Amino acid sequence: MATPAATAQKWPFNVSVVPRVPEGLESLRRIAFNLWFSWNFDALELFKELDPTLWEECGHSPVKMLRLIKQSRLEAVAKDKAYRGRVEKVHDKLEAYLNRKSTWFTKNLPKETKDQPLVAYFSAEFGFHESLPVYSGGLGILAGDHCKSASDLGLPFVAVGLLYRFGYFAQKINRDGWQEANIVDNVFHDLPASEALAADGKTTVVVELDMPGRKVKAKVWEVRIGLTRLFLLDTDLPSNAPDDRNITYQLYGGDHDMRVRQEILLGIGGVKALDAMGIKPSVFHMNEGHAAFLGLERIRRLISEEKLSFIEALQPVAASSVFTTHTPVPAGNDAFDPKLMEKYFAAYVRDCHISFDELLKLGRPWAHPEEEPFSMTILALRLSRQANGVSAIHGRVSREMWQTVWPGVPKKEIPIRHVTNGIHTFTWMAPEIRDLLEKEEGAFTEDDLADAAQWKKRVEFKDKDYWTVHQKLKARLLEFVRRNVKNQRIRNGVKPEEILSTQTMLDPKALTIGFARRFATYKRAALLFRDLDKLAAIVNDPERPVQFLFAGKAHPADEGGKKLIQLIVKVSELPVFKNKIVFVENYDFNVARHLYHGCDVWLNNPTRPLEASGTSGEKVITSGCLNFSVRDGWWDEAFDGTNGWAIGEDALRLEPEVQDEFDAFSIYEILQHEVVPMYYERSADGVPKRWIERVRRSLMTIGPVYNTQRMVAEYAENFYKKAAEKGRMFAENKFAKSRNLAVWKDKLRTAWSEVKANAVTWAGGNGTTVSVGDQVSVSVQVHLGSLKNEEVAVEAYVKAVDPNGPSLATRLEPTGETSQGWAKYAGRVEMKDSGNFQFNVRVRPSNSSLTQAHELRLITWAVSP
Repeated sequence: MATPAATAQKWPFNVSVVPRVPEGLESLRRIAFNLWFSWNFDALELFKELDPTLWEECGHSPVKMLRLIKQSRLEAVAKDKAYRGRVEKVHDKLEAYLNRKSTWFTKNLPKETKDQPLVAYFSAEFGFHESLPVYSGGLGILAGDHCKSASDLGLPFVAVGLLYRFGYFAQKINRDGWQEANIVDNVFHDLPASEALAADGKTTVVVELDMPGRKVKAKVWEVRIGLTRLFLLDTDLPSNAPDDRNITYQLYGGDHDMRVRQEILLGIGGVKALDAMGIKPSVFHMNEGHAAFLGLERIRRLISEEKLSFIEALQPVAASSVFTTHTPVPAGNDAFDPKLMEKYFAAYVRDCHISFDELLKLGRPWAHPEEEPFSMTILALRLSRQANGVSAIHGRVSREMWQTVWPGVPKKEIPIRHVTNGIHTFTWMAPEIRDLLEKEEGAFTEDDLADAAQWKKRVEFKDKDYWTVHQKLKARLLEFVRRNVKNQRIRNGVKPEEILSTQTMLDPKALTIGFARRFATYKRAALLFRDLDKLAAIVNDPERPVQFLFAGKAHPADEGGKKLIQLIVKVSELPVFKNKIVFVENYDFNVARHLYHGCDVWLNNPTRPLEASGTSGEKVITSGCLNFSVRDGWWDEAFDGTNGWAIGEDALRLEPEVQDEFDAFSIYEILQHEVVPMYYERSADGVPKRWIERVRRSLMTIGPVYNTQRMVAEYAENFYKKAAEKGRMFAENKFAKSRNLAVWKDKLRTAWSEVKANAVTWAGGNGTTVSVGDQVSVSVQVHLGSLKNEEVAVEAYVKAVDPNGPSLATRLEPTGETSQGWAKYAGRVEMKDSGNFQFNVRVRPSNSSLTQAHELRLITWAVSP
């Protein structure tokens, strides 16, 4: 009998078996699904303790850990009374945080506590922790820190973004020093996200958007960050066409067509998602222009539901919207070809009761050529009445950059303010440093972070205690870098001796300087290398060695950024710099955390004024690292001469090549004559006391100011409160004031050509000299035509000849004297500062319902006599 032939083994089914969390450990799941764990290191330690190796393999994801951990291991720790006790202690801490009766919000905004105005914060990216990789850099990290502090402060606050299947990329540096971008597939059930539910609490939320010739569906996921709820939209659904499934595949991926669809999904889809869940925000905050289409969707809904016209609906929408711009150069702002806009909005505008040309005007300067692209930033500025930059310098740059949106308005009165960025302190502070700050003064809580007195008393630690902690953090950083470089060299197949040399690379006793950020060319990552001989002398000083750690990603399409990375890698391979200048690949939350905790000095040398704010320098100070930076962004406000070092001179504005040469020379000089000597100046017990005193000054002066606790409180008090009040005002009595203001604005625009002013008198006449404190009499003849006195503001306007000097607008009042349609206005102007000034009188619209003084962009200046 013939032997039967063996059949090939087949495995037609796959089964995933997840462990069952034993009794006594159920709280681990609740902790794992709230990103509160990202700034509570005792929570993270619970998961790391389960299996340290698996913890690293899981990318520090608690959710993934609970899916992949062996059942036997869970059962073993469930029998460990001490471990169960730690779990419950952390869980109780989380519950106490979530159920606080008293928060900053309840104590500082009692009226708003009663009204409960809900803020909805929209951003294209969010960075909370490496276990949720839907961020690329500073914008996303800032958004994440904003959400965390909104929770700390107890604000009624939700956030909206996109859930990217592949997120940003993982960086690999090949043997040639060239950046390679590796796609990372986000497995959604490994993320701290769950399916969002509709208002009924049962139905999974799926929203539908109109795209040319088709419908696109998006599923909504929910992420918890303390008290903050984040909703992320996802189009990777079987019901969508393959190209539409790709909308949420990659952050900042694809061409302009893809970007438009992503921004439609974020803005329009985000508003629809909130509505589907029964969430009705009072205030909408756009973090950059990516979400600006949300304003159009809000207007469309009011037109449909309240029977308002477009202009009537625009009033409450703009009044209750806040816009933050982060980009200090026009090229960095999204702008789309008019034909691309027509492809996606030709049908949409019909629902808004406007023409397509009227839509285009919303995204363009007042004066523009026919082919002018549609700017998302201009759209956001037109659809919000409160806007801000992210530092004092950036606010000034933004007012100048977007003056075309308010033609004729003095630059200083362009309604773009600033709120300087901060960081979520407890996310970025090393737990060992927090322990040190709590050693004498007890628990350091979220309520203490913006309190200068708290920081002042907590930095009175013993020098030796701080230095011991810092050396421990530095040793941990260097060991992390060695592993990172070793893995890179093994992957690239270098010689065995090169791999072995990683064990001794970097000296724990050497001054260690870090540089890590996005590799955009304006960041000038290679500035340090302009004079390699000078740099070699600094690095290789036998008595006072210095070493440098670099990290950062270039956008995959940015060839210039990738060349900068390659240059740094090549320089680091030169014998004179070998193992003393190191590029650490795949800059992410984890790499950043190690660098921030362990470096001695943080180098930052962007081209001024192109750094809108910058926040990496704010993060490093929380662990005792000192800033060495160009005076741009936040550092221009924070530097006081005792809390770090400033590169170059902030007053100089040279040609780029000359500026680079000047700033590089400044870096070498300050390193050689200030930074390095101070670091190596030691007391008898081996402690650098003057250095540690500068660390104290840094913590004491920067810590209480440049954090998101202060930042979000500033938004709440100065932006959200006003936006909520204005929104309520316009909605009252079936939007009566919205309708009335729209009619009044139309009347003003029609009648404004009749407004004239002349016959200005200034006591003493042209060229006169007065003293500070003098009150100067001013009068003017004004012709209003069909308008009434109460519909305008007549103002004496004094401005300094120096562009950086002050300006002053003083309201003039009608005297009652009239003749042939001309009315006399008069008043007194107090001279509050010395210098040379120019003077004139202007007339502008005035109405108590206006949010901005120059909302109509109408100004009439008096003509010379």
